[in-house]
Amino acid sequence: MPKRLAAQISLLMAGSLLFGSSAWALGDADNERIEALVNDTIVPLMAEHRIPGMSVALSINGQPRYFQFGNADQEAGIPVTEETLFELGSVSKIFTATLAAYAQSSGALSLSDRASLYLPALEGSAFDEITLLELATYTAGELPLQFPDAVDSEAAMIDYYRQWQPESAPGSHRLYSNPSLGLFGYLAAHSLGKPFEALMQEDVFSPLGMAHSYFQVPEEQQANYAYGYSKEDEPIRVNPGVLDAQAYGLKSTAADVLMLVDANMAELGEAAETERDEPLSQAMAATRMGYFSVGNMTQGLGWESYAYPVALKELLEGNSVEMVLEANPANRLSPALPPRQDALYNKTGATNGFGAYVAFVPSEQIGIVLLANRNYPNGARIEAAHHILTALTDAP
Repeated sequence: MPKRLAAQISLLMAGSLLFGSSAWALGDADNERIEALVNDTIVPLMAEHRIPGMSVALSINGQPRYFQFGNADQEAGIPVTEETLFELGSVSKIFTATLAAYAQSSGALSLSDRASLYLPALEGSAFDEITLLELATYTAGELPLQFPDAVDSEAAMIDYYRQWQPESAPGSHRLYSNPSLGLFGYLAAHSLGKPFEALMQEDVFSPLGMAHSYFQVPEEQQANYAYGYSKEDEPIRVNPGVLDAQAYGLKSTAADVLMLVDANMAELGEAAETERDEPLSQAMAATRMGYFSVGNMTQGLGWESYAYPVALKELLEGNSVEMVLEANPANRLSPALPPRQDALYNKTGATNGFGAYVAFVPSEQIGIVLLANRNYPNGARIEAAHHILTALTDAP
């Protein structure tokens, strides 16, 4: 990792770096107000949706704050702590996209390349006409949300892709899809010549200081791995699946996820232009670019963004069931929209037993991570985060 970027992120996490004309340091009164705001928002949310435990992380002008609620294990009465690991679900996609963008900034691939270029087994298939960018933005021609049950191995996966035919012209419609983004990450790893999980550790987690993020939780961390809870309150955890690491398989702490948020916002500092020359910094910038618009939402790599300030109604529409389950007309942005300061970037994620939400606003230098061990509605997550962010950005 570049020394300057490492030092900048270290300062951010130490809470000693402020950005922007409206930057304000946190005094005792501010801390008390923030704690009251978070408590007053999260406690009723948990009660309404029967959420056993939550971990909340805030970044305010580079200063992190962490809040823990409830239990990671209901039966054993084990409380959530800063070390508790939650399943991120599709929030994993923003990390996968960062690695793939790193592959591009390192010269290993180009988003404009056809997908089959990076996997000879796909030559002669529909992926001769589908680009890596279209895979990354769910615009490859309506790949489904999930693989069919019969796709239970790498060989079956490749056979599935070889046989699959688009429902619409690539680039014309967006249909949210684990097989789409998953293949993007899979091909990015092929371009770099190493296993995906090893690359994530080497090129993303370690440089960002993410010491508590895992695809396979090691034995020594099992005590920190929360149980998720089903609608029937049964303890559950995610099942292995094809391309699960790339699409939804990451387990992490709220503090680790906040490190990626802060690293993205750190580029607005004085060293921004210098740091943009570095592959990881370039990669994060690429993930924040806008490649397609779908209504008021702009699709980046992993991240989805909205012009800021954004009304709650627009956020709810952009993260609605219809946006997840239906094919929506997409408008290709040419040239792509550069990374924006006045934008809200966000991503939801879920497994059967967990629900996550991440959002940040560069111009306000504020970000939030909500991790819960129940899969509760996206709308409730967004309303809670929007309420907290709005209250904080209205601060004097």
